[in-house]
Amino acid sequence: MAGVIGYRRIYEDASPQDGKRVLVDRLWPRGVSKEEAHLDEWLRDVAPSTELRHWYHHDPGLFDEFRRRYTAELNDRDHRPAVELLHHLAAHGKVTLLTATKDVDHSEAAVLADWLNHSEEQHA
Repeated sequence: MAGVIGYRRIYEDASPQDGKRVLVDRLWPRGVSKEEAHLDEWLRDVAPSTELRHWYHHDPGLFDEFRRRYTAELNDRDHRPAVELLHHLAAHGKVTLLTATKDVDHSEAAVLADWLNHSEEQHA
């Protein structure tokens, strides 16, 4: 049975309910030490491309198009190993995707969690 994939900001305190904690940002978050992060994985390769990240620039008005472009990227071969690892982690329990983005509901973590949860449902 697949676990639940959630998301939250890395600046929030770690919780036992997080399950596996996976940073999905391409860049390391400012002001967070590796010890404070309590990460199980840092999957830079699952993050949006630099070009897409710069285009989006966390503008909520562009979110729907960002979601479309990012999910297209998630299906390419450059993202495949990281996506497969996330599927593996989720198959064994809860996974929390972490991001430094202030507006977490309009972030790659939100898109990725939704995309993974729906793809897990299709594989179940």
